[in-house]
Amino acid sequence: MEREWLFSLIPLTIGVVFLGFGVYGLRRAGALRRTGVTAEGRIVRHDVRRDHEGATLHYPVAAWTTRDGRECEYASRFGRGSIVGGFGVGTSAMVRYDPEDPRRFAIQGWDVTTVDLVFTIVGSLFTAGTLTVLLVRLLTL
Repeated sequence: MEREWLFSLIPLTIGVVFLGFGVYGLRRAGALRRTGVTAEGRIVRHDVRRDHEGATLHYPVAAWTTRDGRECEYASRFGRGSIVGGFGVGTSAMVRYDPEDPRRFAIQGWDVTTVDLVFTIVGSLFTAGTLTVLLVRLLTL
C-alpha cells in the first residue's frame, strides 16, 4: 500500500467528528427527555451572532425559575437565521432542563434534534464508507 491511503484519513476523521457531535446531541436530548423537568419560561432577548461565513444567527435566551427556586437565564445552543413562530422577545416558552445542571436545557419547539440526527447520519456514512474503502483496498493488495 502506498501513501495514498493516508488521504482516506481525511474523510474518516471528518466522519468520526460528525458522528461524535451527532451522538452527543442525541444522547443529551434523550437524557433531557427522560430525566428533565419542564418549566414555564420566557424569551427575554436574542443573542445575535455572526458565523464564520457572515450570516446572522439569533439565539433565544430563555429565563425560568427551577423547582428549587433558582433563577436561570441561558441562551439556546441552536441559532437560526430568523425568528420564526412564537419565539419573539417577551413570549412564553416551555423549557425542559436538567435539575442537576440547568445550563443543560432545551426550549421546546426551538431546539430540535434534526441537526444532531443529520450530523449522526452524515458521520456514519463518511465513517462506514471510508472504512469500507480501506478494507477493500487492504484485502485486494
